[in-house]
Amino acid sequence: MTDVRVTYDETVNAAYIHLTQPQAHVTSARMYPCDPVDVDGMINLDFDEHGRLIGIEVLAASSKLPEHLLQSAERLDTEGA
Repeated sequence: MTDVRVTYDETVNAAYIHLTQPQAHVTSARMYPCDPVDVDGMINLDFDEHGRLIGIEVLAASSKLPEHLLQSAERLDTEGA
């Protein structure tokens, strides 16, 4: 099983789940926002130019993702760096 890279910034309570190889420099060509009412928050899906899902941005991450995932995530805020 391939490891998935997860980054988390506690200051803004946002996480990003990277679905590409760590060395790949893939840029998002299209972003699809999930309906905030349906998911009770804001989750954005990023796709590359070929329509492949490359990442998931989760806002209000502490209420949407398991605590163990956020604790093991790569920290982007200065307190956890």
